[in-house]
Amino acid sequence: MRAAVYHGPGEIAIEEVPNPEIESPTDAIVRVTHTAICGSDLWPYRGESDRDVPSRIGHEPMGIVEETGDDVRSVEPGDRVFAPFVISCGECEFCRKGLHTSCVNGDSWGGENGGAQGEYVRARHADGTLVRVPDRHADDEDTLRAILPLTDVMGTGHHAAVSAGVAAGATCVVVGDGAVGLCGVLAARRLGAERIVAMGHHEDRLELAEQFGATETIAARGDDAIERALEVTHGGANHVMECVGAASAMDTAIAVARPGGTVGYVGVPHGTDEEGLDVFGLFGDNVTLRGGVAPVRAYAEELLADVIGGTLDPSPIFTKTVDLDGVPDGYQAMDEREAIKVLVKT
Repeated sequence: MRAAVYHGPGEIAIEEVPNPEIESPTDAIVRVTHTAICGSDLWPYRGESDRDVPSRIGHEPMGIVEETGDDVRSVEPGDRVFAPFVISCGECEFCRKGLHTSCVNGDSWGGENGGAQGEYVRARHADGTLVRVPDRHADDEDTLRAILPLTDVMGTGHHAAVSAGVAAGATCVVVGDGAVGLCGVLAARRLGAERIVAMGHHEDRLELAEQFGATETIAARGDDAIERALEVTHGGANHVMECVGAASAMDTAIAVARPGGTVGYVGVPHGTDEEGLDVFGLFGDNVTLRGGVAPVRAYAEELLADVIGGTLDPSPIFTKTVDLDGVPDGYQAMDEREAIKVLVKT
């Protein structure tokens, strides 16, 4: 099969690689029809995090089940499915409590599992990982585009909102205007927030945030952005969502949290080790920090129901669509901020 392979910073190639095969009775093989390029894929692409060279890349698969192991019960060949960015068994202690990203049997989509920016993947623990799309929506392209973000960024934005304690009538601040931050705006609106302040650096993305439900936007940087957020929230928000992962974004999130408030953080940490975390800012104002890597499998069914019901549509985050051969161009477009998120149709 053909798949995207990482060869070092700035180097993504489409190559022939071995097809994944059934290795366990709990496995399923999925022919990938839709996938995406994630902002977290850009860290190694930019040389800002380590990754094996060469290695297959991608973690947001949607497609058609081709084959199942003897013990798989929840899906069968021909079913349309999507999968969260982490494989999970659905049965261990952590999966049972909704923390699928800590699954004791967990795995990634890379290596022999195929790499999700490719033609096939092997879903280990298919019953615990794969989410079936109802047949009546299985070939509706508009619906599929809206479902695909549930593999990662929509579930991650939702985790930020849940971790921050967003509820009906709340005032919240969303730090970050990437795909996760924009989905965080959608999640806050879905949970009933009354005021949603979106903070970012790109006017076009903040315009999309307004379409998604942001009541105010802030395009300033640094201290000016913090001052503006404190002004519009009259002293800070009780619910702040950090959706970037950079040390500066975390500092901003802590600074705009109201005393006694909560910061829900989901951005993949980057640079925080070197620059440190403003623990005193948390301590001094009794600000709670909650979150981490998003267990998107825990949210999949409820978000899928809203997409199918027509009340949730994160698909506008896809501002560029490519085929498999276009994946290298897709990385470049996201790296140069020419696309928010790239959809890949294989």
